[in-house]
Amino acid sequence: MKKIILAIVFLSVSILAQAQFGSILDKAKKKAEEKVSKKTNDVERKADDKVDGKTTGSGDGSSSDALGGSSSEPAATGIKAYSKFDFVPGEKIVVIEDFMQDAVGDFPDKWNTNSSGEVVTIDKSPAHWMMLSQPGAFMPEFIDTLPDNFTFEFDLYCIHGNKTGGWGTFHTIVSELPNRDKPHEWNFTDNHYYFSVYGGNSNEASINYIRKRNGTNEGGAQIITSQLADKTKPVHVSMWRQKERMRVYFNEEKVLDLPKAMAPGAKYNSIIFYQPSVDDKNRYAISNLRLAVGAPDTRNKLLTEGKWVTHGILFDVNSANIKSESYGTIKEIATVLKENAEVKVKIVGHTDADGDDKSNMDLSKRRAAAVKEFLTKEFSIDETRMETDGMGESKPVDKNTYPEGKANNRRVEFVKI
Repeated sequence: MKKIILAIVFLSVSILAQAQFGSILDKAKKKAEEKVSKKTNDVERKADDKVDGKTTGSGDGSSSDALGGSSSEPAATGIKAYSKFDFVPGEKIVVIEDFMQDAVGDFPDKWNTNSSGEVVTIDKSPAHWMMLSQPGAFMPEFIDTLPDNFTFEFDLYCIHGNKTGGWGTFHTIVSELPNRDKPHEWNFTDNHYYFSVYGGNSNEASINYIRKRNGTNEGGAQIITSQLADKTKPVHVSMWRQKERMRVYFNEEKVLDLPKAMAPGAKYNSIIFYQPSVDDKNRYAISNLRLAVGAPDTRNKLLTEGKWVTHGILFDVNSANIKSESYGTIKEIATVLKENAEVKVKIVGHTDADGDDKSNMDLSKRRAAAVKEFLTKEFSIDETRMETDGMGESKPVDKNTYPEGKANNRRVEFVKI
């Protein structure tokens, strides 16, 4: 009987101890989860603030013109690197593709491939990227005409699990496809031009090119660049076609400038991205595609027609801070003003219709003033030759209901006075 009583007492104490210990574990677990949750929320909030530029509540909310998932380098520290950057975007924007309309995990709508890919986010940024998951060709179906004069830009990111991998082979192709249902057959076409990036784990990577004109392969070169050294950031790629000539830039560096890259008379109709292999060290993602057409004839537009309109001066989100890649465009207008000392201009800023009228008006005026200040400080243009104004969203040149229209409305005008 005593043994039974002792057994019951021992069992009761054991159950009570387990209950108390379980309660302690639950409290500890809950406290740890709260810490982790708080830390995660802090990190996410900081990441969102960094990417979005604290956009809540002010006008021109979608008018960041940012070309990348990560935050842009402030002009004050980054724009000097672009002093030799002579890229000037085309006159009219016809394509903007940032994959924001596509669900994460899906292959993007209006694209064609013989492989597979998916929309992803990177490093807690809200930006969307298309990751090329498997080897193959990837083609935006909505780009079906490429005139003699166009510019094309995109961000390229090589995704590595540990951020230390190399750059595998990746082709960017401009092609005259006879059958656009088969983008993977680009290599069999009579007319195409492509450049490739590839490299190992070093701080340098190579770029080469091949041009095929009227059925004959021509040219080929290998250029070493350090623009791909920082594997934690995307590289901004800019292409500029002027008839037969093609320039290619990686960030601020001009890596290719070929006077006979494109076949005269060819009807180029496709831009294709091609990845021949995939592993943990060379899985690519692309975003922020931007196609603009028309030659930016600065001199004639300003001197003869009295006004030059540009979409190539870009600003940080809800800010008058000029982005580094605007250098080429501003240098273009500075050259015209230097060569024509009698010309005076009014610089007028415009925004899209996102945000409220008052904020957009103020933002457009501040951006125009920032351009004037930059022309004075960087290019020594006499400030008395320049006036500034802002129209906010009041003078649209396109519809504010789709991305390309908004991008065309975000502009800076130089009006001869």
